[in-house]
Amino acid sequence: MRHMLRSLLEMIRFSHTLFALPFALLAAVMAYSLPREENLNTTFVIRQILGIVICMVGARSAAMAFNRIVDRHIDAKNPRTETRHLPSGQLSVFSVTLFTLASALIFIAGTLLFLPNPLPIILAVPVLIFLLGYSYTKRFTALAHFWLGLALMLAPLCTWIAIRGEAVMASPADVLPALVLGLAVMFWVAGFDIIYACQDIHTDRQANLHSVPARLGVGPALRLAAACHFGMLLMLGLLPSTNSQIPWGWLYWCALGVVTVLLFYEHWLVRPDDLTRINIAFFKVNAVLSLGLFVIGALDLLAGI
Repeated sequence: MRHMLRSLLEMIRFSHTLFALPFALLAAVMAYSLPREENLNTTFVIRQILGIVICMVGARSAAMAFNRIVDRHIDAKNPRTETRHLPSGQLSVFSVTLFTLASALIFIAGTLLFLPNPLPIILAVPVLIFLLGYSYTKRFTALAHFWLGLALMLAPLCTWIAIRGEAVMASPADVLPALVLGLAVMFWVAGFDIIYACQDIHTDRQANLHSVPARLGVGPALRLAAACHFGMLLMLGLLPSTNSQIPWGWLYWCALGVVTVLLFYEHWLVRPDDLTRINIAFFKVNAVLSLGLFVIGALDLLAGI
């Protein structure tokens, strides 16, 4: 049992939850930093943070496991992915299906922690359907990278709605800070997913799968990825202007400078004639970027409250 659980967590690359979770937590700190009529209840805040973590882990685990099921035959024909757990027979489709269903139920159950706000429960199934839908996008559109970006964009957006449900229902414009942060996430994810897809360009073309590298070639794909990351920087630059009551300070601008340097470094690592360092750019640089932005941004906001 322990071996199967470890294999399941390896299959969904559980550690990569770090990519989106910091942005959800940053959105939470942003929401908590806004003035309130009543003082924050520590127990209620802890319950909401626990809900965010449970929902993030459940939703991402369900989406990743479902993706492995849907793509298992494609993965079996790709030298890079043929040793994954399903194509190689280390895990059965039945066990991964059960894991997917369990993860989905964990996600839905996690939304109960935000009561009396009803929006997380109401939106749970539509959000889950959108996340799972990504697994089919490469079969019909090269915009699959942006679907994935939109899926991860939901992390800060849904967090904001879960915490500030009443304010959002009273005025949909209240969600603007989370929307801009979410757009930054969307551009960031689309950009690094385009970079990552460059290593599968030949397999995608042979399997008639759609991706930006397969459609445009590696060079143009990397330029589009750079444009996406410029879009991320633009959104992060606009973020402090979305709500003057969120107490951003100088530390946030330092964090934005660090993010800029990391993105330049990511694009320096990967070149059209040298894709050998994609894993460094994809896994290490992006993990440092998301976690670093959250830590510095949260410290900045907490200092201003």
